[in-house]
Amino acid sequence: MKLKKGFKPRTICGEFILTPDSGRRADFSNMISMNPTARFLWESLQDRDFELDDMVGLLLGQYDVEDALARKDCTALIEEWTKAGLVE
Repeated sequence: MKLKKGFKPRTICGEFILTPDSGRRADFSNMISMNPTARFLWESLQDRDFELDDMVGLLLGQYDVEDALARKDCTALIEEWTKAGLVE
């Protein structure tokens, strides 16, 4: 998998929001809100191919979390990002 280019997390009113970079038309009905962990993963995975195990490894290296929970959360995040059209 790879994250689509042209999106950037920004802080808007205290929330992390994924928005299109300038020059792209924004669809504000489908903005993606991210918690700090999702933002960490998004920024860590930019410009590289990755798999579920890569995401899990990032979480295990950054946070005190069990492998099973990290795997479950990363699977859900991949599904969310795929559904939103953010993964190619």
